[in-house]
Amino acid sequence: MIRPSAKPLTQHRALNYAMINQLATPGFGSLLAGRYVAGTGQLLLAATGCVLIGTWFVKVLTVYYSQMTDNPLPAQSHAALGWTGLALFLSGWLWALVTSISIYREAVAARRAELEQKAAALSEPPLLRPR
Repeated sequence: MIRPSAKPLTQHRALNYAMINQLATPGFGSLLAGRYVAGTGQLLLAATGCVLIGTWFVKVLTVYYSQMTDNPLPAQSHAALGWTGLALFLSGWLWALVTSISIYREAVAARRAELEQKAAALSEPPLLRPR
């Protein structure tokens, strides 16, 4: 879902939204650009992936640190949890990449249309009135 923004989408804004999407938080730049459905989905995928990766990390460290005690936990694999978290995070990030490209292309098209409109207005010769 795309909402009409109060501020026009410029190339600079689109680039900022893309940088937020790719380098900070997948989905947040999409939300700022007004792509609420895509942004929410991207953010949920990335957050769920982070939670799963964090859970995997805690479980692995719990097993490792229990080796220092007299009652160590049996070693077990939690790899599926980590790989699932990574897959979810990467899918949210890639979706954010596709949305970022779409947002930037939309801004470029809007700028091109604006320049063509200005050029058309300037290409008409001025009307000279006889005296």
